[in-house]
Parts: sequence; C-alpha cells; structure tokens
Amino acid sequence: MITCKTPVSNTVKKVTDNSWIEELTILQLQLGYREGKYTVKDVVKIYLDRINEIDKNGPRLNSIIVINPEALEIAEKMDKEIAAGKSVGPLFGIPVILKDNIDTHDKMPTTAGATALRNSFPTSDSFVARKLREAGAIIIAKSNLSEWANFRAKMSSSGWSGIGGQTRNPYVLDRNPCGSSSGSGVAVSANLCMFAIGTETNGSIVCPSNNNGIVGIKPTVGLISRAGIVPISFTQDTPGPMGRTVEDVAIALGTLTGIDSSDSKTLASQGKYYTDYTKFLNKDGLKGKRIGLLKKSMGFSDKVDTLMNKAVAYLKANDVEVIGIEFPKAANYEDASLTVMLYEFKDGLKKYFAGLGSDFHIKNVKDLIEFNKSDSIELRYFDQNLLEQTEQKGDLNSEEYKKALAIMTRATREDGIDKVMNAYKLDAIIAPTGSPAWKTDLLLGDHFVGGSSSLAAISGYPAITVPMGFINELPVGITFFGKAWNEPLLLEIAYGYEQGTKHRKVPKYNISD
Repeated sequence: MITCKTPVSNTVKKVTDNSWIEELTILQLQLGYREGKYTVKDVVKIYLDRINEIDKNGPRLNSIIVINPEALEIAEKMDKEIAAGKSVGPLFGIPVILKDNIDTHDKMPTTAGATALRNSFPTSDSFVARKLREAGAIIIAKSNLSEWANFRAKMSSSGWSGIGGQTRNPYVLDRNPCGSSSGSGVAVSANLCMFAIGTETNGSIVCPSNNNGIVGIKPTVGLISRAGIVPISFTQDTPGPMGRTVEDVAIALGTLTGIDSSDSKTLASQGKYYTDYTKFLNKDGLKGKRIGLLKKSMGFSDKVDTLMNKAVAYLKANDVEVIGIEFPKAANYEDASLTVMLYEFKDGLKKYFAGLGSDFHIKNVKDLIEFNKSDSIELRYFDQNLLEQTEQKGDLNSEEYKKALAIMTRATREDGIDKVMNAYKLDAIIAPTGSPAWKTDLLLGDHFVGGSSSLAAISGYPAITVPMGFINELPVGITFFGKAWNEPLLLEIAYGYEQGTKHRKVPKYNISD
C-alpha cells in the first residue's frame, strides 16, 4: 500500500494566484482571448513561470529539457494579430511542448536526451512542428524523455536521459513517469502547457499517459508524418498528442494530419484522415457499441482488475455490449518486432545523422557507441546493449529482417486485430493501459508489471488511453484500440467514457512515506 505525505506541494505557493489556468482547455483559453480576459503573452508567461516554479524548483519534476527563448516574443506578435483581428488557426495562442526527439528549427536543440546531440540544431522544422506553427500553436519548450526514446539499454529507468536526468511522477514524486514520452506526459499532467506531443514505438505515448493521469492517442502509423523525428522504427514509430481531455487531443490531432512526401507511410492515409476530429465527439458515443475485453491483458494486478471490472460495468450500464475475447495463437510477434526495430534503428539513425550535415561528428551507430564510451554521463547508470545489438545487424535487404517484418505484421493485423474484430463484429477492443507507477530505480531499472500496448503498437493501429481511476494516489488508464484509420470511432467511444466518468485529477506532488 502507498501512503503519502505532501510537504513538497507547499513549495509551490507562488503559482496559486494563477491556479485558474489549471485544467483549462483549448476552447476555454481561446474564448478568453476573444473576450479580452487575458493576452497570449500573459498565458505564455504563466506557463513559463510554472515550469520554473514546479519543474525546475519546487517539486522538481524535471520534465523540461529546454525552454524556447523566443516564446514571449512570439506571444507578443500574436497579441498584435489579435488586436488587428488576424488571429487564425485552431491552435492560435495555444502553448505546446514537444518531446525532444522532434526537430524544431529555432534556438532550441533537438537532443533525443543524448549528450551526443547536445548542440544539434536541425536545419528545418519537423513536419509536426511546422503543422503546429501553421495552426497557431506556440512551442514553448522541449520535454525530457527516455534517452533515444528508450532504445539504448537492456535495462533502464523510463524518463532518464543523459541530458535531462530523471523525470519524476507528479502524483507521487519517487514514482516513475513511464517512457519514453515521460516529460511530455508529466508536463501535461502538471499543467505546464496546454498539450504536448509525444512519440511511440511501443507504449511510449500510452504508458506515460497512464502513469500521469492524462489522455494520449497513438494514431495509425502514417496518419502523422515522422519527418524530422529521431527514429527508431519506420514500421512502428508515430507521433501523437497528449492532453488532459479527449477534446483537446482531438483538436490537436486534426492539425497534424496530411500527406508528406518525406514520409511514404503517410501516402496510405489519403482519403482516410481528417483535419477536424472534434465532429466525432459524442457524449452518447458509447450507446450501441460492441466492445471486446482482451482477457489476456488482465490478471497482473488485482487492484487494476477491480478498476477494469468497474469500467466494464459502467460500459454495460451505458448500452455497450462487452464481450470477453481471446486472441488466436500466433507466431512470436514481439521477438519479431524487436528484430525489426534493431534493423530499422540502424538504418534510420544513419539517415538522421546524415541530415544534420557533413560537419556533424557522429555518422552511424558505431560512432555513437564509441562516443558514449568516452562520455562521463552516458554509461553512469545504464549500458548500451540495444545499440550494440543494432550495430551487429545488416541492411534492410537482410532475409532475417524481411522474415521478422512479415511475421509481426501478419500476426498482429490479418491474424490478429482484424481477424478478432471481424469475428466478434467489434467496434473496439479494451484493456487496462498498465499498472500504477512503480518506484523509480536507477540501479535496477523499470519494474513493469503489466500493459497492453504491444498489439496496437506492432500492428501500427490506433489506440487511445483515458484515465480509468486511481489506486491510492496513482492513476491508471483504460485503452481503446481497433483497426487502422479508426481514430474517429475510438475518439467517439473514449469521449463518451470520459464524459461519463471524469476520473482525471490534478496531481499534488506527494512523496511516499
């Protein structure tokens, strides 16, 4: 049992005058701009103050790597646009934080948390950063992450990077935020921004959303371009928005979609993406749905099972038919996925390094391994076993790679999610997102108990997690996932569940006894 005391929260008295900004939504903030209640500069300054008082001092969440030094200047320009009647864009004046593996062409480096990229300033915005700016968002900071998006060490602590150190969970500070989009999840939960962008290869959006009591959507791979994002897997990687409400996540998602010639995966989204997902939000979105409960996702925790059973009872009480489902036995798709990631990481990282220009000192994984050996920080806690495994792999013409790719995609798609959903005539599948946050351990690494990210992640299909309740002081989420390009249906279902349950709570920065 976790018992907590809360002296740390007493150190954030300075921000209480600005408590009105906590849990504010995108639409509420924009209404305030239109009514002249506050300026963009005022709002940005409040968020920057909160980062200073909560993240860097006070509880010291350590979720932010770097603040945008131009944020207030950009905000001033936006206030002039409002005065001139020129405020446009679905995210106009909305402060957002990006995971620091997403390129921005400004005065902030993109580090992936690694000291090797400490002074890496990309020559152009990523697709995601460009789309956010076009929609009117202000990128106020870059967030800490599990270094190289948690694809470096055999055993490590989520939320730790050589650049940023260890990010802490805002609910109970010695608990883990989960990774690799740990800083993004913490920043959203602690109200350091309106929403954030994370990236996922397997679990890195849904797990930090689970541990930090927020909403996160991992879109279908190809719905949002990965151009300008430090890669792991061409097959599995995707960025996605993380917010405090389904509505905010839906608004953000619509600004990020579109075809991008720099990412061939986006070609498959033609005719399947939307620029406005809010039209699918329906408070009665649960009514008449047929949902499968993934049995194998249960049983790792009696307390999580209790919350999940309550969620199922709520769904049934709201005209949802819930059916317990089993997945057919299939080839070992998780081992196949690891093989694919090793090959694709080697290929993708070499291409990313080349894009940093001929003067950049690291050209490939081998160079990176040697750099880490000479660095005083990188190997202080954790090894680089995954980098070493990556270096041993060949190119993407390897038969081992092709065979593994075929195994994992068939097992999770045609013989997996598609087959089960067709057989049971399902609208979605549900599972507990994960366990409550474990204690952070820089000696032995993460202590995962259970989770449900792999099927959606390896298939490249969409998943959304929403707060499901609390175990003592720690949040736990429920995941809704389904077929490719089914974001509209999943958002409808998730919104209906969220609006009827409202489990989200503001963190209080407790510490364990």
